[in-house]
Amino acid sequence: MILRKNYEEIFSINRDDISRLLGTALSKGGEFAELFFEYRISSSILMEEDIIKSSSENIIKGVGIRVINGLQTGYAYSNDLNLEKISKAALTAGSIANSNSKFRSINLDFKSTKNNGYDLKLPLSKEALQTKIELVKKTYSAALSYDIRIEKVSCGLGDELQFVTIANSNGLIISDLRPQTRLSVTVTAGDGKNRTTGFKSAGGRVGLGYYTDELLVETGKASSEEAIVLLGAVDAPSGEQVVVLSNEQSGVLIHEAIGHPLEADGVRKGASIMTGKLNEMVANPIVSIIEDPTISELRGSLNIDDEGTETEKVVLVEHGKLVGFMNDYLSAKALGHEMNGHARRESFSCSPIPRMNNTILLNGESTAEEIISSVKSGFFAKSFQGGMVNSTGKFTFSVNLGYMIEDGKLTQPIKNTTLIGSNIEILKRIDMVGDDMGFFLGSCGKDCQTVPVTCGTPTLRISKMTVGGTR
Repeated sequence: MILRKNYEEIFSINRDDISRLLGTALSKGGEFAELFFEYRISSSILMEEDIIKSSSENIIKGVGIRVINGLQTGYAYSNDLNLEKISKAALTAGSIANSNSKFRSINLDFKSTKNNGYDLKLPLSKEALQTKIELVKKTYSAALSYDIRIEKVSCGLGDELQFVTIANSNGLIISDLRPQTRLSVTVTAGDGKNRTTGFKSAGGRVGLGYYTDELLVETGKASSEEAIVLLGAVDAPSGEQVVVLSNEQSGVLIHEAIGHPLEADGVRKGASIMTGKLNEMVANPIVSIIEDPTISELRGSLNIDDEGTETEKVVLVEHGKLVGFMNDYLSAKALGHEMNGHARRESFSCSPIPRMNNTILLNGESTAEEIISSVKSGFFAKSFQGGMVNSTGKFTFSVNLGYMIEDGKLTQPIKNTTLIGSNIEILKRIDMVGDDMGFFLGSCGKDCQTVPVTCGTPTLRISKMTVGGTR
């Protein structure tokens, strides 16, 4: 059972073997070598058309080897943990350097993680299939029974348990056992003329105890409610308006518009709009943004990053001033900054890069009611479908459900809407921040790698923003 095993049992390798492999990786003159061992068991269940449509289980095991020489990186991986195969991969990664080096014996010091951000009491990966099916069925039933106009429900539950061991030529060896679950519901509603879609998800680094009957019913109903409301929605008016972003899902805008530009690989390459702006005002002084992987049980939480560095809270924007970036080993080295535990990779086959985990715009002093009532005429963004941001900071986000704000009240539901702007411009136009923090579960893609993340934001008001509508 993976919960009770250590890296020697799981990967059939000992500390002396790892030390020799690191020496092999450095044998061509590299200055830093790293091994990333991974074992992951994952499963999924999908219910549609009143039946369990599919279920699957997958296991991966392998090792990634990275060698760094200057700012150059060599990377190789193997899903065969035979020592000879790993040695060949280590030599391949080490070919980034082209000199001979005397064999180095690496003295490895095993460290334990200090952070403890996971619920491992009852991991879903260890529960019987029927137990997980019952969770899906309860959620599915709650969504389907919400309204007779619900035409289709798709309910899925995914879970995984990942064990990693990371060792490097600086003498570090450390392991982490990471649970992850996500329950997702997509609902289609129709009234004979229109067809609409609602979505809701729930999960994190949690176990069976998280999925109470109350949460399952709430998740199912919330997805259906959104779809039903959209049946009565009208197209949005276009133009510049006061915009209020709801808590929860609006975190995706903070993630895309400010989070990605503060990942240090883009900064060191000069590809980020935030390059050269450290210690400058980039937002209204009421805006403070952090990146915090240490928050317990969120989807993006980690005890250590994928280089083995202890994770820590990083203040990115403090009272409007840009004060920090998310660093990995290579970016910290190039920029002369400290590593701060933000290296991530999709799997052992991928080299680590700086990534977000839990990106949060901190609470302000206003209530959501005060913010909405302050707007005579404007637009309220409730839920999103996705967005795009380019290197200049310009973005476009699609809003799934919004509302008009008229005389300080939410009125007509709105569909087919986009929000358009640029990150620094919008950050400086945030003029009210709520006290009702909400979190959005996401999966973030970058450089062909996808990792789980969380975005957090309270309700907030933007004094002027372009709303793209059809009227």
